[in-house]
Amino acid sequence: MRLKISLTSKNGNYLIPYNYNHILSAIIYRKIADLDLAAKLHFSRDFKFFTFSQLNIPNRMRGNGGIISKDGKFHFFISSPNDYLIQSMVEGYLKDPEVIFMNTKLSVQKVELLKKPQFKKRMNMKTLSPLVARIKREQKGKIKVRDLDPHDLIFYAGIQKNLIRKYKSYYGDYDGDEYVQIIPEQSSVQRKRIRIKKDEQETFQKAYNMRFEIEADKRLLEFAYDCGLGERNSMGFGMVMAL
Repeated sequence: MRLKISLTSKNGNYLIPYNYNHILSAIIYRKIADLDLAAKLHFSRDFKFFTFSQLNIPNRMRGNGGIISKDGKFHFFISSPNDYLIQSMVEGYLKDPEVIFMNTKLSVQKVELLKKPQFKKRMNMKTLSPLVARIKREQKGKIKVRDLDPHDLIFYAGIQKNLIRKYKSYYGDYDGDEYVQIIPEQSSVQRKRIRIKKDEQETFQKAYNMRFEIEADKRLLEFAYDCGLGERNSMGFGMVMAL
């Protein structure tokens, strides 16, 4: 299931920082009406099975340290294969139609449940939040994590393995074809470097926006749509939409 959350500033003109993934993540957890579920997800070190998009700011311009929404209106999407989680979020927004964004109260203008596309074995998609693929290797007795580049075939192998692993973790098993092919539109690939704050620490994540063609079992494509492609979905990476 997928939600579109539309927000508005009462004062109109509103500055949004370039790096806001941690802000949206906090908003999402606070709006889960089932507090036990929210706590379980927040403290889990396993897959959390939800993702969210970057902000869409239609009426925008560059400002000092961020993007200015000239009319104070913007929206983002939340998606999960867990229907109960999405329903709990809807309940949270209905109970309290305001969010705190950088110490400012914003009004929740609208919460919309979006219709899913028709899934086919081969589809054209684009990212709504950038893709992350990483590899872990041991060096001198320590585990090192390296971000992968979409010009490297290992990037797509990592996304394929991650998708199968998430699917099996969520449903318990997968009995279909594990073949997943992703062909990017090379001219559309854009690198992003996003600063993330978590537990008072700052890290930087390399990730990539792109348009691409994907071929896979329809069940895997629907799961990728709901849960996200690649890694770090619950921190706002890997949300996709069908074209």
